[in-house]
Amino acid sequence: MERAEPGRPDRPAGRSCRPEPAGPGQAQPREQERERGAWPGPRRPTRADMRLRELSLRQDPDLRQELASLARGCDFVLPSRFKKRLKAFQQVQVQTKKEEPLPPASSQSIPTFYFPRGRPQGTVNVDAVIAKIERTFAQFPHERATMEDMGKVAKACGCPLYWKGPLFCGAGGERTGAVSVHKFVAMWRKVLQTCHDAAARFLHLLASPGCPYLVQDDFVPFLQDVVNTHPGLAFLKEASEFHSRYITTVIQRIFYTVNRSWSGRITCAELRRSTFLQNVALLEEEADINQLTEYFSYEHFYVIYCKFWELDTDHDLLIDSQDLARHNDHAISTKMIERIFSGAVTRGRKVQKEGKLSYADFVWFLISEEDKKTPTSIEYWFRCMDLDGDGALSMFELEYFYEEQCRRLDSMAIEALPFEDCLCQMLDLVKPQSEGKITLHDLKKCKLANVFFDTFFNIEKYLDHEQKEQVSLLRVRSRAQPRGPEAVRPAVSTGPEALLRGAVRAGRRRAVRVRVWGRPPAALMTRAPRAPSVAACCTQRLSCGKTTGPFGC
Repeated sequence: MERAEPGRPDRPAGRSCRPEPAGPGQAQPREQERERGAWPGPRRPTRADMRLRELSLRQDPDLRQELASLARGCDFVLPSRFKKRLKAFQQVQVQTKKEEPLPPASSQSIPTFYFPRGRPQGTVNVDAVIAKIERTFAQFPHERATMEDMGKVAKACGCPLYWKGPLFCGAGGERTGAVSVHKFVAMWRKVLQTCHDAAARFLHLLASPGCPYLVQDDFVPFLQDVVNTHPGLAFLKEASEFHSRYITTVIQRIFYTVNRSWSGRITCAELRRSTFLQNVALLEEEADINQLTEYFSYEHFYVIYCKFWELDTDHDLLIDSQDLARHNDHAISTKMIERIFSGAVTRGRKVQKEGKLSYADFVWFLISEEDKKTPTSIEYWFRCMDLDGDGALSMFELEYFYEEQCRRLDSMAIEALPFEDCLCQMLDLVKPQSEGKITLHDLKKCKLANVFFDTFFNIEKYLDHEQKEQVSLLRVRSRAQPRGPEAVRPAVSTGPEALLRGAVRAGRRRAVRVRVWGRPPAALMTRAPRAPSVAACCTQRLSCGKTTGPFGC
């Protein structure tokens, strides 16, 4: 006797109520025969069957749990015999569910802590500032201010004197040549209401409309006004060909120091953390611009541009790898020169020609080469030495650069330190946190990052560090010797004989270097003439008649 399925007592288990399809050679049933019952078809469930199914739904906990999960989840398309029951079940669940009260929002008690345009200050009286500006504009003809009048307007706004250029451009004066009082007041009122500190206001005035950062071209009108009006740069009025060179140098120095993200875009936060705005305020107080050594010094520009002029033999303001290799008497290794031209440190700037270095990129190179202790210079040389770009210097990468140093020392008849010993010295110097690799954080924490970098790619400075170390050891030994009659003569002589021997060894090194690099020995016997001072060079540029240098003297 076959067991009947639950809910279907009249149909044996294993039998389906769907008709079997006709086999091959069998006739298909006609519709009339199906209606008369000649062909077996699905039987309509009776009322007793529906009652039985409802009881089974109530008594089966597993099925109820499954229906409850379906009701809470997505809306599945169920057979028609379960639709009514499922809808009733969903309505019961919705009615019986209690709404739990939401917890109080904790964000209501946290004060605002992010102010991208500065923290609002209630001490600024906007109406009083606007009234002072209107009184200043009343002094000008037709209440319109030209570029020469913007100094008084800047002081009325409470800004440093050399904000006059950004204020003039921010009000649209560069298009019309003058600014009306109504246009300037509307602009400055909006600035005071939306920008709450000096960094946000300066960025708003210089940047393009709606742009939250500064690019290099945004500084050109501001610096051109400094060149035209600062008393320390009065001698440049006649030499207009050097205006763009000076402006390019200052812009690169600004981005080198301020743009810590290497993005080519100075944000308000970067401007706020830097000392640039303080230096802009000092332009008004300091008549000698060479005293502002961080950004605006003309002497620094003179040195940088003369260095570039010596390397740029064809004077097209572009140098290749062979030109850069001649810097500082071939002091930098060939492998490092290749890394500089590979794009590791020129990323983000427009490359004019392939395999060429522009003057702007040379400014970054020279500043990083002269001072390897600043954060930007450490990042500069770390990017060059990180061959695989994994953010750490491995022992393989250190050995890759040190191999050329050893070959150059051997060519100079100087015994090179084995790499294993040099590696031990560098690890003791840097003290990395992780064994087997040196990270950027390790080098920034180290106080002698310049010694580390010079050891691997600058032969001249490496020898200078070695000589200073020997001199310091001699001083320590001489201080440790007992004084008096019982004093023992030091093992290393420090008298004139030792100095003479050191000079002879240095001469041998220079002679060997001459033979290796093909420089005439007579050039080393004569000392180069002292360069004239910046003031003399600039004031006598037109009268001296010499044309040997970039400045004509």
